[in-house]
Amino acid sequence: MPQDTQQLTTWQYIQRRTQHGDVFFWFITLSFALAVVGLVAVIGFVIWNGSELARERFGLSALFQDGWNPIRGNFGALPAVYGTLVSSMIALCLAGPFGVLIGVFLTELCPQWLKTPLSFFVELLAAIPSVVYGLWGVFVFAPFFRDHVAIPLANSVGQVFPLLGGTVTAGRSLMVTGIILAIMILPTIAAISRDVIAVVPNHQREAMLAVGATRWEVIWKAVLPYARAGIIGGMMLGLGRALGETMAALMIVGGQKSRVPESLLEPGITAAALIASELPNANDFLHESMLIFMAFVLFGITLILNGIARMLVWYSARGPVGSIRA
Repeated sequence: MPQDTQQLTTWQYIQRRTQHGDVFFWFITLSFALAVVGLVAVIGFVIWNGSELARERFGLSALFQDGWNPIRGNFGALPAVYGTLVSSMIALCLAGPFGVLIGVFLTELCPQWLKTPLSFFVELLAAIPSVVYGLWGVFVFAPFFRDHVAIPLANSVGQVFPLLGGTVTAGRSLMVTGIILAIMILPTIAAISRDVIAVVPNHQREAMLAVGATRWEVIWKAVLPYARAGIIGGMMLGLGRALGETMAALMIVGGQKSRVPESLLEPGITAAALIASELPNANDFLHESMLIFMAFVLFGITLILNGIARMLVWYSARGPVGSIRA
């Protein structure tokens, strides 16, 4: 009798769990979540398998060598790795502070009549195709930057700092690429910063105002610490787009594949631009495998940076949210 009662209770439990579709909904959502993980795994497996020939021939040593010349069988990938990291870091250093400041202004300081149109135009930057940024960079920004910034900078500061020196012969360079990428990732950082700052509870602000804090102190000591984790996450999303940007970088980076540029004002190359420019016309299977290996390296860099971003977000979100540090 107790066993029959237990079976009946179990059956009733199953009916209660399934009658409203909870289990089926849970299964469907779990399937979609696992599909994303599976897709990442499949992409990693495909590029790992396609780069087998290059890995057996060169291994990881190719990432620390220069001299990219497929005709002679030289595949030094250091210029592409260097150009990818440097241009992305320039973009993040420029777009990060500006994006956060835009988010602060839109949520804390912007008049109500200006907030909607300004938010629209900021988000409109994200809808512009990358090829349009590339064309604008080639025909407008690169010549302006060369004549009014790069040449004077190289002739003055470049004598002391070699990274800002060298001979400026063309407008296309790693610095120009970083600035264009900064413009491209700016709306992402600004939009996420705006959203996470907007959900900061008002009692955070009111508590600071009650003790006589100024508007600046409220923003700096109460609002931004509370939204710190979300802001860091938005910056990392922008960095991910900068790392993988192809068309705009291909048009304005300069295409210097054989050596690492000595100055940020000289042409360079990024991994995505190198793959896009040479993969359709690969000379042989080794050349194609090396380009796929470059894609695998870029995939690995993205995963590593995303992991670091998650650690930063976790570290920033620890303890009492919005706590004030001395």
